Amino acid sequence: MSDPYFFGYGSLVNTKSHSYPDPHPATLNGWRRAWVATPRFGVVLLTGVPTPGHSIDGLIAAVPNADWAALDARENGYARLPAHHAVDHAHPATPEIAVYAVQRENMLERSSQMILLSYLDVVVQGFHEVFGEAGVQRFFETTDGWNTPILNDRADPRYPRHQQLTKRQTALVDGHLDALSAQVKQRHEAPLPPEF
Repeated sequence: MSDPYFFGYGSLVNTKSHSYPDPHPATLNGWRRAWVATPRFGVVLLTGVPTPGHSIDGLIAAVPNADWAALDARENGYARLPAHHAVDHAHPATPEIAVYAVQRENMLERSSQMILLSYLDVVVQGFHEVFGEAGVQRFFETTDGWNTPILNDRADPRYPRHQQLTKRQTALVDGHLDALSAQVKQRHEAPLPPEF
């Protein structure tokens, strides 16, 4: 029996943030991304949202021996859903593929929670390294919820898998946020969220 794969569309695109083998660029059809608040963690999470007629770039990678425990723990707060029929990829086999998404009943309608910039940085670094600058542009275009405030925690990252970005990658993040007129708050302007 062959190993199953996951489709990652956020931080899992960044292979520096995990060690799952055999990564391949892929596309998930019928979905968009969105920033959503949940009762967990005290920060906003990036999730996939089923949206007919749309698609998002991402990465598939193997889950050896179908040992989902570590990935389920990392993606705590998300449900693991079957997605292999909706994923386009160049893998020579046709593996079973799952995607993690926050269920609608776990999304908060109103919240003071914020996006961690250290989390967004990891996501954008992954897209830049896999898909280039055009892929970063598509990430921002296919993600909703940019009206959510962003906490600039780069000096003391709260995201546990934070990475060091190149100057170009940092400029890409900042440039896209400027273009979106995103609300980036400094640490002294906002209460500190709990550990992710």
